[in-house]
Amino acid sequence: MKIGLFFGSFNPIHIGHLIIAGYMANFTEIDQVWLVVSPQSPLKKKNGLAGVYDRIEMARLATDSNQKIRVSSVELGMPQPSYTIDTLNELKIRYPEYQFSLIMGADNIVSLKKWKSHEQILAEHKIFVYPRPGSDIGEWINHPQISITEAPFLELSSTFIRKALKDKKNIQYMLPESVLDFIDRKSLYSRSNK
Repeated sequence: MKIGLFFGSFNPIHIGHLIIAGYMANFTEIDQVWLVVSPQSPLKKKNGLAGVYDRIEMARLATDSNQKIRVSSVELGMPQPSYTIDTLNELKIRYPEYQFSLIMGADNIVSLKKWKSHEQILAEHKIFVYPRPGSDIGEWINHPQISITEAPFLELSSTFIRKALKDKKNIQYMLPESVLDFIDRKSLYSRSNK
């Protein structure tokens, strides 16, 4: 089975994430997308990050009814911050029968050469890239391991959603109802969580 790994903080997961995951699972050679919820990205500050178990639960709530999109908590038992190559190596040990590829935005592929062991990642894994505005991916277009996709583009970020929640704006259509209910029940991203 071909598994596409979509890494992220998912702080919180929103329809933009789900559109990308759905596109990759249905319009590429990927059989299933795993949302890898990162406890902490090496390139992001931990400030303002909801608890990892809450973020995993929100991702599960958002994808519960879709057999082609699963949630992975593989990075929970790994040293922090998590590096993609270490997670890939761990998954290959756990699931030797699966073929893993990466899903990332054009903004991330631009900085790929700064990643730990990026040469090994490129040698052993295919990368599916979705569009992001203002990202010059020219050097990667003809790379044999990189597939530039035409995934729908939606300018929506978790940062925008957290700010909207803090400001008590209506974000009803920006994330699944089950995720919004969970956020409300747990009072995540409110003024008191600043």
